[in-house]
Amino acid sequence: MTKPLHDTIHRVTQRVIENSRKSRGDYLELMDREGDKQVNRHSLSCSNLAHAFAGAEEDQAAIKAARGPNLGVVTAYNDMLSAHQPYYRYPERMKIWAREVGATLQVAGGTPAMCDGVTQGEAGMELSLFSRDTIALSTIVALSHAMYDGVALLGICDKIVPGLLMGALRFGHLPAVFVPSGPMGTGISNKEKQRTRQLYAEGKVGRDELLASEMGSYHSPGTCTFYGTANSNQMMMEMMGLHIPGAAFVPPGAKLRQELSRKATHRLAEIRKDGDDFRPLGRVVDEKAIINAAIGLLATGGSTNHAIHIPAMARAAGVKFDWTDLAELSSVVPLVARVYPNGSGDVNHFHEAGGMGYVIGTLLEEGLAHPDILTVAEGGFEAYAREPRMDGDALVWRDPGPSGDTEMLRPASDPFQADGGMRLVEGNLGRACFKSSAVDRERWTVEAPCRVFEDQPSVNEAFKKGELDRDVVVVVRFQGPRANGMPELHKLTPALGVLQDRGYRVALVTDGRMSGASGKVPAAIHCTPEALGGGPLAKLRDGDIVRVCAETGSLSTTADLDTREAAAEPQAETGMGRELFAMFRAHADGAEQGASSMMAMAGL
Repeated sequence: MTKPLHDTIHRVTQRVIENSRKSRGDYLELMDREGDKQVNRHSLSCSNLAHAFAGAEEDQAAIKAARGPNLGVVTAYNDMLSAHQPYYRYPERMKIWAREVGATLQVAGGTPAMCDGVTQGEAGMELSLFSRDTIALSTIVALSHAMYDGVALLGICDKIVPGLLMGALRFGHLPAVFVPSGPMGTGISNKEKQRTRQLYAEGKVGRDELLASEMGSYHSPGTCTFYGTANSNQMMMEMMGLHIPGAAFVPPGAKLRQELSRKATHRLAEIRKDGDDFRPLGRVVDEKAIINAAIGLLATGGSTNHAIHIPAMARAAGVKFDWTDLAELSSVVPLVARVYPNGSGDVNHFHEAGGMGYVIGTLLEEGLAHPDILTVAEGGFEAYAREPRMDGDALVWRDPGPSGDTEMLRPASDPFQADGGMRLVEGNLGRACFKSSAVDRERWTVEAPCRVFEDQPSVNEAFKKGELDRDVVVVVRFQGPRANGMPELHKLTPALGVLQDRGYRVALVTDGRMSGASGKVPAAIHCTPEALGGGPLAKLRDGDIVRVCAETGSLSTTADLDTREAAAEPQAETGMGRELFAMFRAHADGAEQGASSMMAMAGL
């Protein structure tokens, strides 16, 4: 028997609804107004209309005669991202599938799509976070042609899904469906990959061995198989009802993958405004959908990057959601999945063990998710508690049954841990996120003298010199949105992991980013207010005692910061186009608000 919604989830939801009352009301009023005045493309001038379908070739006659809905595709295709490489042929196929239901389809536009795995630790990583705003703006440009009755969004990876959603929500009077392409096959074990990285950090293996290991992990088209930001994106699209149910982790090239994409195209044509089942994006993405996304993140131990992205996506829909809401949800949402780096198996193992159908089913059964959200699928959110399969040539859904691997998936009534493992730590050093689900409990508290750095290379240099061979809190500051675009700091993970394995008590404190790949070292990340502009981290000095405690939610120092001047702010770097992103850095707001200059300047 399904339990009623948990009291804490109800309370947080009501608080979010109340806090969002004006902003959400303003957003819905705007969407209603935009929907009412939506340009009928056939009322455009002949010149405008001719431009719009001049390249449509065999669909020209159908668009001209208004025979059915015209669907738009916004694609983040490129073949440098393994996850996006399969999208190359999607528009061609989707055009055919649209015709099957009397619709037409055009590629409305493309967005940039960078790979954090390629730019990790390099200058390009400083563009990464603000690529999300750029993607949102590109989506808006694509949809500004007012030719479409629905939108298919093709994107998977880190900033790309949040950016696509943030942009599409400005056209929330239209229905929208995300169409994923699935993960690559499982390569070498994650444990072996991590071991080789640490051996390389210690100088015990060379570059050839490291490259061979990495190529064994990242080897073919599809999403990287660890449970980082990209795969957390796919989980959240299921939790918000923006996929065809069960679409997240079906591999590229499978007949099932093709049929799910075909179903997405057909369904998008069905939920248009002049059909019988209108489901506009702005109504699908509401307060309860945002809460469900956060619940899914916590229940599966997803990427900490979403402590930034969820507030940003929420804002785009007029919803106010912050880290207090996330932490309170985390206190009651149990961890039901252990996917690498929080476990040994990857997302393919997760999917085979029951995947998102199992997770959603057990959350609903225990009253730990909102069942009454509007989704793009028939049958509401309960449809997402089933898994898709091929029955001959027919696409069907079935109950996933019990967990296929209790080391990977457990019921919410008997979880891996009672809380969701995303904790808020705060004190006289600010507010930060601590992903406790990735860290052994005996390491949740670290109190030690700090060593202060202002970039990743300096940390690794100190490590190589043996200067960090002690109990230490490594502070890396001036890494926030306004300082240098808030790059991820994964280059630190192997060195800090080695120190921890040597028996030292080690923690990281930073105003920069880590993600779902951050691993086993305790870290207080996304610290806000950031150091640039006089945040508390700017006043720390080497040797100050810093305490990071996920048990008590503490992030503090015994040093008297009030008597100190802030450290000199570093000069902004140039090259790699970083100077042209100065406008994004200058106007960005804090990590807890979503670190968006675009929305800050828009007053959202």
